Order: sequence, then structure tokens, then C-alpha cells
Amino acid sequence: MLVNAIPMGGKRIGPGCPVYVIAEAGVNHNGDLDLALALVDAAARAGADAVKFQTFQAEALVSPFALKAGYQSRNVGEAGSQLDLLKALELPLEAFRSIQRRCVQAGIQFLSTPFDLASALFLRELGAPALKIGSGELTHLPLLAELAALDRPILLSTGMATLEEVGAALACLRDHGGPQVALLHCLSTYPAPPDEYNLRAITTLARAFGVPVGLSDHTEGCEVALGAVALGAVLVEKHFTLDRALPGPDHPASMDPAALADLIRRLRLLESALGDGVKRPMPSELNTRDVARRSVVLARALPRGRSLEPGDLALKRPGTGLPPTLLEALMGRVLVRDLPDGAVLAWEDLEGGTP
Repeated sequence: MLVNAIPMGGKRIGPGCPVYVIAEAGVNHNGDLDLALALVDAAARAGADAVKFQTFQAEALVSPFALKAGYQSRNVGEAGSQLDLLKALELPLEAFRSIQRRCVQAGIQFLSTPFDLASALFLRELGAPALKIGSGELTHLPLLAELAALDRPILLSTGMATLEEVGAALACLRDHGGPQVALLHCLSTYPAPPDEYNLRAITTLARAFGVPVGLSDHTEGCEVALGAVALGAVLVEKHFTLDRALPGPDHPASMDPAALADLIRRLRLLESALGDGVKRPMPSELNTRDVARRSVVLARALPRGRSLEPGDLALKRPGTGLPPTLLEALMGRVLVRDLPDGAVLAWEDLEGGTP
């Protein structure tokens, strides 16, 4: 199946491209612009391709009667509503201008998740190379229809979704502008249990929809992200924070900068190890091949003019001579020189040379 790569402002997302790593700052700035800028710098130092935030207007997103998610209550306490929580984590739109400028200065791409059309339009104005859609919006088809018309690639998380719901979301995007889309397999809990991550769904999504598929990883540690890339994920999104002890809903499930840098190092090592899939001897093993394989050698000293017979030849190391597959074909060939016991047979030792 041919899957087209998605351009991302000088980078690309897709099979055959380097794994695209998104450092998910999310709301780990705690509503503080200075902390947001520090997160940009930390993501750039860690080697991420992009740093991603969330752009929303809390009162347009959440009803006053909405309860906090279980993980939010565990991490910040029971007091207050989800609206109260998100209002404290909201950044004004103008703050994202400063964040985008810092991304340019730091040499990292700027991304954010919009939760409404106005925010998406603003992000497009800032030059965000794509729009990330969170898992909670996958069934919000009116918003998907609006974002599909904005001439930006879409990165769509699929947490909590069935395959049918993912298909409906993609059909909506296709019918309202047809942007290029990459899917992110996801488990929408924080931190997420690895044994529920079902990484083989990455292959299922790729086969079902023929688009690039990556992972939004909410587990602790590196293992799930590394496994996803081994299975073919072409992008990885990972939450990070400057300090996991900071107050806020997402810090406990996020990596600190050192752990993020280590994950990216491991991802780059893994993708280099995956290679191109062509089975062939590699440069580092050529010497071992010469030493460990066997060749046709003389089982005894033989004189010039000898017509080779069974028992004259053996198969021994090194592997620098004629291969074992030629043993039977060499019967009856005539030696053109005297050879000692154990000599590695070569074509120039035989009358007529190479057949």
C-alpha cells in the first residue's frame, strides 16, 4: 500500500521518513508564559522535531457542570470543576505569538491543538505547519468539518475510538476539504497502563485507511513508544514537563527533559536499526563471513593433473574460497598445480578456470 508522506514545514511525516517526534507541552505551562517558553527551549535541547501546546477558550469548551476526569481529580484534587481547572491553564491567544517566535529562535517547529475554529484560524495565521486534533474531538464532526477547510494537514488522535468512529472522522475531513491526515493511536488516560495500549492497532489503522499512523504515548517510560516505532509508527507524541512535581493535571504522567532526551536518543537508534528491509550482508559482518563460513578445501595433498574424486575435498573454514554449494560440481575437475593438504581451492587451481 502506497502511503504519501505529509509535508511539515521542511520535514515530512510518513514511511521512509525519520520518525517525527512531538514534545507535548500541552498545559504543562500552568498558565504561565515564561514556563511555556522554557518548555520550548527544553524540547529543542532534547532534540524533538516539534513542541505542541493546546489553544482553547475554557468557557467555550467546557460547561460549568462538567466534572473533572478521574486522573485530573487524582492529580489536582476534587475541589473545583473542570471549567475552573482549564481556566487556570488557559493562555491568551497573544501568548502564542511569543511561543511561536521562541520556537523559531530555538529551531523547533510550533504546533498546538485548537479546540474551536477561532483558535485554529489563529494558529494558521501563526504558520503552524499542521493542526493537531485531540482524541476528545474525534466525534465532534462540525469542528472537523471546519478545520478540514483550512488548508493544513491534520494530525488526529484516536483515543477512546472504535475503527468505525475513526472512519467517520476521516470521511468528514475528506468531504469538507480533504486535508492530508495522519492518525495517532492513543490511550486516553494519564498515565496509561501499557498492557492496554494495544500497539497492534497501529497496523490495523494503517491497513484500514492508508494514511501515516503514529502514537500519542501517555505511558510512563520509553518502552511503548519504542515498540510503536518498531511496528511502523511514523510519529511519536510524548508529554513532557520541566518538573513532574509541579502542580497540574498532566505533570505526573509527563517526562522530564532528561527522560525526553533519552527517549529521542533511543528512538533515533531504533529507527537506524530498522533499516530498509532488504536482506543482505552488511559491511560490519563481511569479515565475520570470511571467517565463519566454509569453503571447499583439499582433504589431502594432491598433485597437478589429478581429476578430483569423492574424498579429495572437504568443507572447512575460512569462507574465502569456492562455496560448499559447488562441491558436487567440482567432481572430475582437473588440478593445474600441486596443492597441499587443507589448501583452499580456487578457480585458478582448476583446468579451464571458472566454468
